[in-house]
Amino acid sequence: RNFNTQNQLNMHMQVHRPRNVACPVCGDTRFRSPANAVQHVESGYYTGCIGQDNARQQIYQYAQRQGGMQQYMGLMPLLTHGGGNNGVPDLPYRCPYCVNKSFRDLGQLMQHSEQKHNNMRMLGY
Repeated sequence: RNFNTQNQLNMHMQVHRPRNVACPVCGDTRFRSPANAVQHVESGYYTGCIGQDNARQQIYQYAQRQGGMQQYMGLMPLLTHGGGNNGVPDLPYRCPYCVNKSFRDLGQLMQHSEQKHNNMRMLGY
């Protein structure tokens, strides 16, 4: 196949990766990247964390407990207005390499980190 950009080629090459990454919650090994495994949980369809808000909260709490994740965690707001986000800030994750680049979901940050910074080592993967 021919691709117009390097990014298109990189995205396509993901289909050739082995499915050897485990889900951080259930341990099921069927994902091609750590970002895909975290996105699986954050989607809210994983039976162990039903509901997108619940899943997002579980991943956020898990990330907070990981010592190596502190550089990827955004600043906690000093005041919240009970917006129903279960204690998770709107944009709790940040890229330590990009200026003002924040993310709503950890899976988004991980995918960004893999594609833009060739960093696949988050959460101990």
